Amino acid sequence: MAGPEADLQTLQFYLNEYSQQAEVFSRQLEMIEQKRIESLAAIETMKALSADHDSPALLALGGGTMVRVKVGDPEKILVNIGSDVIVQRTSGEAVTFLQEKITEMEAMEKKVASTIEQLRMQMSEIARQLEAAYVQQERRTG
Repeated sequence: MAGPEADLQTLQFYLNEYSQQAEVFSRQLEMIEQKRIESLAAIETMKALSADHDSPALLALGGGTMVRVKVGDPEKILVNIGSDVIVQRTSGEAVTFLQEKITEMEAMEKKVASTIEQLRMQMSEIARQLEAAYVQQERRTG
């Protein structure tokens, strides 16, 4: 099938593909943001535990349930450094590690957001081309 109908189908195909890609990147952006928020919360918790050794912490058990616990030694933090490798760090070292990860996540967020913006610009251009093609086709058949 050649001609205007094929051009419209091709443009529509690209519009759909870019839309799906934008959705994937949007979900990725949400996951990065969630991890960043969790890291910020962990930093605040570590700082609070270091400041007041007697304050209780909430331990998530799963299924939306929690229990109050007293942390025996809030200066010894177990940190997952990647690939499920867990090492013991001081509270300060753990905070520094998380702050570095947050910086990396913020850079990733900027890159992903930029990619989404580029996809949206391409989608807008394709939508404009589609509209022009439909108008031109209507004039020919009209």
